[in-house]
Amino acid sequence: MPKNPPESMQHHLRQRLNRHVHERWPHVDAITVRFRAGFAYVAAELPSAKSVPLCRLRFTGVLHTWGFALYLAGNHSYRDNTLPSGLPAGSPEEALDCAGDLYLNALAPAIQVPAGLVVLVGPPASGKTSFVRALITRRQIDAEAVVSSDEIRAELFGTSPAEAESDEADARIFDERDRRIAARLATGRSAVAESTNVTPQARARLIAIARRFNAPVTMLRFNPAVTDLVQQYTERRRTDLTAEDVRAYATIMIRDAGADQLRSEGATTVHDVPGRRQATTPAEVAAQFSFA
Repeated sequence: MPKNPPESMQHHLRQRLNRHVHERWPHVDAITVRFRAGFAYVAAELPSAKSVPLCRLRFTGVLHTWGFALYLAGNHSYRDNTLPSGLPAGSPEEALDCAGDLYLNALAPAIQVPAGLVVLVGPPASGKTSFVRALITRRQIDAEAVVSSDEIRAELFGTSPAEAESDEADARIFDERDRRIAARLATGRSAVAESTNVTPQARARLIAIARRFNAPVTMLRFNPAVTDLVQQYTERRRTDLTAEDVRAYATIMIRDAGADQLRSEGATTVHDVPGRRQATTPAEVAAQFSFA
């Protein structure tokens, strides 16, 4: 019976395949590889906990060259196949691309977000931060792309919270936010503006920055029902806001942040982000989006 490759080679193969899948198919959580009798069985793990078999690799004794067999979904078997190079063996990445183009492209996110300014619009406790963290964890965006007014406030006034609650502090915080967003857009990189942005005035300031750099503006709406919003606020035990504050933000959201309103202000595209009412986790929601 053929032997499996050494543990070091198994680890190296898993690393290579996971690195490659995160670059090509960021909606895939991970690639799993199990070894048996000299074969490596490769599957994709999705946020829904679904596992999708992709291919079988045959160990040839060489780290960078593996025999290729494609998974056949019709009869749950594997068939030796040739790679686009015309050869029956090649690199693990070539094999993953061949199988992924068949099985993973169809599972790609439906919502494509172009490079530019991404504006999150939603009341406190509506899920914006959880969504962004899921995007970062799944390597769909870089942590540096997120410009959070709350994080800037903590950076500037972390040791003096009383000083953070003033008009002067707000001016300093949002000037710094605008500077960071402009710095990214100026070099063609995306920036994610993470704050409530429920008022037209707040959004107008951001849209003006994007226009300076001719960058598209994608607005993502977080608009849970008020009962869900208050429940999420209660669960998170925030002390900086009251339930009445959260309801007030929700009222402004309903009045001033409809999809048509956002488009009229200058948003290139507007997307609603699913939440608790749709029974989705942050990771599952993040998997529905693809960021350029």
